[in-house]
Amino acid sequence: MNRKDFIKSASLLAGGAAIAPAAVRANPAFAKMTGNAMKLKKGVGFGMIKEDLPLVDKFKLAKDLGFDGIEFNSPVEFSIKELMDARDKSGIVIPSVVNKDHWSKPLSDPDASVRQFTIDSVATSLNDVKELGGDTVLVVPGVVNEKVSYEIAHKNALESVRKLIPHVEKTGMKIGLENVWNNFILSPIEAKQFVDEIGHPLIGWYFDIGNILRYGWPEHWIETLNTRIVKLHAKEFSRKKMNDEGLWKGFEVDLLEGDNNWPIVMKTLKEVGYKGEWLTVELNGGDRDYLQKVSGQLDRIFSL
Repeated sequence: MNRKDFIKSASLLAGGAAIAPAAVRANPAFAKMTGNAMKLKKGVGFGMIKEDLPLVDKFKLAKDLGFDGIEFNSPVEFSIKELMDARDKSGIVIPSVVNKDHWSKPLSDPDASVRQFTIDSVATSLNDVKELGGDTVLVVPGVVNEKVSYEIAHKNALESVRKLIPHVEKTGMKIGLENVWNNFILSPIEAKQFVDEIGHPLIGWYFDIGNILRYGWPEHWIETLNTRIVKLHAKEFSRKKMNDEGLWKGFEVDLLEGDNNWPIVMKTLKEVGYKGEWLTVELNGGDRDYLQKVSGQLDRIFSL
């Protein structure tokens, strides 16, 4: 099948039934999703907007370039009032925030006081995103390194995320656990089991499509995580650049020019009935011309 016919076939799948594996149906914390019509909105990280502009004008620029939402780090550096004012004047929304303490002070740290610091920080992020009109906080669940074993990281991360459940329930906001290069939760089955062990409908996975390409295929993770995916990050990665030029060079490639098989990724998202709405780019950023290019690349991905 050629690319044109494949894309046409993939688009027809939007009217079909969603895949609902028995493992998902058996978990009462995750309701089965019916249908697979997928509505996507374009998000951009605030740090990607490199134009030297006042806050409200950065919002307006993102809107003019075709983005629907802006994602902030949290606890936020601006006042909630400033952000809400920029949101209301521009018509662009803030659907999610990224907690900024989960990496330097991991939820898996052997020191209970370090873990508690980030639990409190994520609780603040949950309040931030609620006030801003969004619904999700991105959290890295833990980090494994030479000083923190896999087993200890798993135990502490699970305990820490469970301690966040009262804050999730109080705010009604979601936590999306993200896959990063943290030497922890390295397979989709493990990611599914981690979320299922927590067993709360407002705690799922914030899936980063590009981060997985170092050691897997995003469509495999999407198939397994299924309805556990609450939000999506988009970035590209080239294994060839990684092998030829160095590990981090793999990210230095435009969307649609790396190793993501976007037709397959989008087809799989439709099949699992992704309802998180957002595909937010997480790239180095640039000026308005660069952001316009990225917006157009997302349009092409959405059309697949």
